[in-house]
Order: sequence, then C-alpha cells, then structure tokens
Amino acid sequence: MNRNEIITTANALLFGDKGLLAMDESIATCNRRFEAAGIPQNVFYRRSYRELIVTTSGLGSCLNGAILFDETIRQSTEGGILFVDVLKEEGIIPGIKVDEGTVNLAGFPGEKITAGLDGLRERLAEYFAMGARFAKWRAVIAIGHNMPSAACISANTSLLALYAAICQEAGMVPIVEPEVLMDGSHSIELCFAATKNVLQQLFKELYTQNVILEGLILKSNMIISGSEAIIQADIEEVAETTINCFLQTVPKAVAGIVFLSGGQSPELASAHLNAMQLKYAGKLPWKLSFSYSRAIQQPALDRWKGMDDNRLAAQQELFHRASLNVMANSGRYTATMETGIK
Repeated sequence: MNRNEIITTANALLFGDKGLLAMDESIATCNRRFEAAGIPQNVFYRRSYRELIVTTSGLGSCLNGAILFDETIRQSTEGGILFVDVLKEEGIIPGIKVDEGTVNLAGFPGEKITAGLDGLRERLAEYFAMGARFAKWRAVIAIGHNMPSAACISANTSLLALYAAICQEAGMVPIVEPEVLMDGSHSIELCFAATKNVLQQLFKELYTQNVILEGLILKSNMIISGSEAIIQADIEEVAETTINCFLQTVPKAVAGIVFLSGGQSPELASAHLNAMQLKYAGKLPWKLSFSYSRAIQQPALDRWKGMDDNRLAAQQELFHRASLNVMANSGRYTATMETGIK
C-alpha cells in the first residue's frame, strides 16, 4: 500500500465539479433494463451499450472516474481498444465494482447482506493490473417494520470496513456505499434516523480496521422521503437534512462524499445536488460530488433502444445529462436547462 498514492487518487476522483459514472450494473441488472427497453439481453448488446458510453465525445469534461463491472473491464471497442484504455485517454480513472451482490440475511426476513469478501484480495490484484485504481462495495439497508435491525447494520458495516482495508492494501481507493433504500412509505425523519445510525456504525468499523479516511470516499443516499410516502420533503429540506446528517456522522478526514441517485428521477437528482452546493459549497469539511447511474444513463438508454441509427443521439443525451450534473455540482443548475436532445 502506498498511502500517498491512494490519497492522491481519492482527491483526483473528487477534482473540480466533475463526478463519477456508475456504469457497473451486473449482467442481471443490465438485462432487466434492456428487457424494459425492448433490447435483446445478450453480451453483444451489453458490449455495444458500454462502448456507446465510453466513446461519448467529451465525456472526460464531465467525469473524473467510471465504475465498471467485471464483464465490462474485460471488454474492448469494435476496433480492439480496451474500454479501460479509452477511459484513460479521456482522463477518466477506471474503477471496479467488487462486491458480488446481496443475499438474504439469515434470521432477519426482508434484510440483506452483501457477498464477495472471499477471494477479494486476488480479484483486486487482477483489477489493479488491468488499470483499475478504485473500487466500490454496496450494502443495502431497507427501512420497514423493525428495519433496519442492529444485526443488519452491524453485519453490513463490518463487511464494508473489511473490504475498505483490503482495498487500500491493494493500492486502490475504496468507495464504501451503505445505501439506505428509498423504497417504502417512510418519512424523511425515518430516513435520517436510519442513515445516521448506519453511518455512525460504519465509521466505528472503519476506524477499527485502520482504514485511511483521507483515502476513502463515502457513497451515500440522500436523506429523502420514501418513494411511496404521501408527504414528500421538498428540495430545500432534503438538502438541509442530508448535510445535517453528514455533519453529525462523517469525520472531516474523509476525502469526500458522492451521492447515488437511488431511484430518483434524473431531474430531481440534479436539483437536490444543486441545492446542497448552492447552500453549503465551501462550508463543509469534505468535498461533495455525484456518482450516478440511471440518473445519467437512463435517458441515453431510452434513446438508443439497441439501434445503431440512434447511437449518436444517445451519446448526445448521455453527455447532456452528465453536463447537467456538472452544473449541479457547482450550484449552477436550473430547471430551464432540462431541454433534452431533440
């Protein structure tokens, strides 16, 4: 482990107003999205879609890093250039999702634990040799009756900390993602309480595992109302409640916090980020940024539909959405920018 290199990479991933693209959907998740869009679910179309993304002109002006999936990091363009090399040429740091998805938590119906710790050292060594310089591990925390349980929080935060320590040992920046899901009818107050509890436990575990916080990035949900809640918190309340939660839980040594969109619409994810930057930019101990997946990719996927004739229009849509999040990340986003690509 080279401490200085890890910290330098973490800072590079948070540089300026650019963010991260989470293009790390598993094969199953990608296939579900393809099925919904009427696109054949096979490796040919998955590779074509990933190539559409990484070859989008000017993407490096919007992104510092891109999180890949195991299938994707091994793939190349039709011309034979590895996707990793295409990204690096654009100045985008390649990263990799290293967890292996969620399984049921024994004894706690409705709750999940993340798999993938076995063999992690070997996988990280391989990914590092392939050019990845950061990694991501996602835990899933649900809000519901007697959820999240102490057992679920303890198990998931312990695994996140162990992953982070092994990741830094391999010379890579760990992104830790304890996602408190927006699924359900819970209030913003319940989301705040659950997220605060999770983050407090997470940083205790990270400290126990001697993780270098300056070389770590937290990927977090925003504090929002449940997707089925009758009362939906407005943009300003989401911004204030989210930052309040972080100020109570996240040590100032952490390199930065990047947000997941978590099922929000692309427009709402941008508006929430923009509100936080408008009110708090320059006043926080850590950098805020974005690490969106569907909130950047979905409009492009809807435009592409698996058809070559739609490729350029889909790339323009992808760039447009990524650019809007750069604007939001500097507090310059407005709803009037939501013109889309005609």
